[in-house]
Amino acid sequence: MLHDQKVVVVMPAYNAAQTLARTHAEVIAQQIADLIIVVDDASHDETVAIARNLDRVQVKVHPQNLGYGANQKTCYQLALAAGADIVVMIHPDYQYTPRLLPAMASLVASGLYP
Repeated sequence: MLHDQKVVVVMPAYNAAQTLARTHAEVIAQQIADLIIVVDDASHDETVAIARNLDRVQVKVHPQNLGYGANQKTCYQLALAAGADIVVMIHPDYQYTPRLLPAMASLVASGLYP
């Protein structure tokens, strides 16, 4: 929670087994994510098995690769269905540091940005 708002982190995943646990650990370390949603887009590695063993993670698996745009849509749909007030996308391939999560969520929680 951040300012009494539910924060959901979404991770559109594809073959992210090597970096998923590290990314997840940094998200958890920020102490504001209420839920993490990993949507796997038919990976060929152990992404799903790793995701299913992580704390506070909901996993959705696409049975076939639908592409990045469809993966994002699924992420956002699931976050909204989970009652998210704030949704932040963090790529599980460690494209950028999850340490930015508090700053990104705070922009929305402050009411300055929708």
